[in-house]
Amino acid sequence: MANPAFDDLQGVERRVSAAPPAQYVVKIQSYSSLSKDTMDKYESGVFQAGGYKWKLVLYPNGNKRKDVNEHVSLYLSMVETSSLPAGWEVHALVRFFLRDQEKNNYLLIQDATRKEWHFDGMKLECGFDQFIPLKTLNDARSGYLVDDTCVLGVEVSITWETSTGQGENLLMIKDAISQKHVWKVDNFSKLDKEFYDSKVFIAGNQKWKIRLYPDGWGSGLGSFVSLFLVSANEDPRTKVFAGYALRVKDQLQGNNDVGNANNWFNTSGLVRGWARFTSHTDFRNPNKGYLVKDTCVLEAEVTVHGLVNDL
Repeated sequence: MANPAFDDLQGVERRVSAAPPAQYVVKIQSYSSLSKDTMDKYESGVFQAGGYKWKLVLYPNGNKRKDVNEHVSLYLSMVETSSLPAGWEVHALVRFFLRDQEKNNYLLIQDATRKEWHFDGMKLECGFDQFIPLKTLNDARSGYLVDDTCVLGVEVSITWETSTGQGENLLMIKDAISQKHVWKVDNFSKLDKEFYDSKVFIAGNQKWKIRLYPDGWGSGLGSFVSLFLVSANEDPRTKVFAGYALRVKDQLQGNNDVGNANNWFNTSGLVRGWARFTSHTDFRNPNKGYLVKDTCVLEAEVTVHGLVNDL
């Protein structure tokens, strides 16, 4: 059943429903104070529907950014979308409700030309610039504003969506470039912590650190210098496949002690390397050149060959 007060708006379907909205209801008391205040708009709390999060956005005197006057504007806004996969899309049937408190039923309002709304990263909001004329809302005979209180709501039904299941994208990097980082460690004999990290460096657009255990770690504890490459990436969803070489530089002859490997790094703080990289005997041997004037020089050379990200 149409309401003559709305017949001037094309493309908008309005009918009466005995059932209240299924998802979210907003009851506004002292509505006249809201409409008279300087508050341009009111945003509801966040609610869930169809596995997504939403809120209602109400302009009690019309959306001035769209030059709306003499009407209430009402929209549904999708929120907290940062965790959705790249390229996401959601189609939804959206119906707004305004309660007739005298007849105890609801005016149901939806788009008549398109039965569903499209949401994506560029379009997070839908609704009506001219939801209801202020004249109609304030008319005591309409039943929409009783004792300065109105009740409105929304119902959201998801009709189509891009897959939100788990998935990943593997990118193998052609002609990957190796990048080096040199770390000079002074006063080696005075190092008294279990391990030390170099400053963070970038290789293959990823973050890394060199980790040194002066007195060894694991199977190398007490007899070896342990040396590792550490992933310092902050996004736990990114996996990196990298080739790397770790070196203790021979500062005399250039005969470096080198370890080479290829590994996946799939979480921040993950270490790959060697617990028994260099024995203390060799490391302190003055003829080896690894420790000169109580200083050693460490080097990491990293080549990122592949990246895995969530779809």
